[in-house]
Amino acid sequence: MGKLVKKSKIEIAKAPEGLEGPGFFATKLNDVIGLARANSLWPLPFATSCCGIEFMATVASNYDLARFGMERLSFSPRQADLLMVMGTIAKKMGPTLRQVYEQMAEPRWVISIGACASSGGIFDTYSVLQGIDRIIPVDVYVPGCPPRPEQYIEGILKIQELAKNEDLRRRNSPEYKRLLNSYGIE
Repeated sequence: MGKLVKKSKIEIAKAPEGLEGPGFFATKLNDVIGLARANSLWPLPFATSCCGIEFMATVASNYDLARFGMERLSFSPRQADLLMVMGTIAKKMGPTLRQVYEQMAEPRWVISIGACASSGGIFDTYSVLQGIDRIIPVDVYVPGCPPRPEQYIEGILKIQELAKNEDLRRRNSPEYKRLLNSYGIE
């Protein structure tokens, strides 16, 4: 019988540009905070329908979101910074979804996963919200019905890229305030 050999591909995050020497490292505060934010996202899954089942497969051991610093799922909006909306969202759920978004602390990101959350999917009816971007701003869209776990991971990597490269002053900018005001959020 042959031996089972498992190869480990551990990659260390690339350090931001800076001045390096024996015993010290100097860089910009924006870069350090961005690196910390990107690798310690606390997601709040707002999952319904089949997209929720695919999300369960994504957080399970085969795909393992813990590799991306997301091993702690938060079911409290006050302790989350990434809102993951998955599946069919009925219009009656809209105010609740918006309340969850408003209770999240800044900085907060939103990922719309699946055709139903992004555009209403095949349910073009009076009771289904035709895209969550009608009530809250969305940062990343993940297509699919339901999306594969690899697509979930790609969307999460895009969110990490946003978190890593976001300027600390963006959330206080007039453009960001106008975006929130366009949704009626102060």
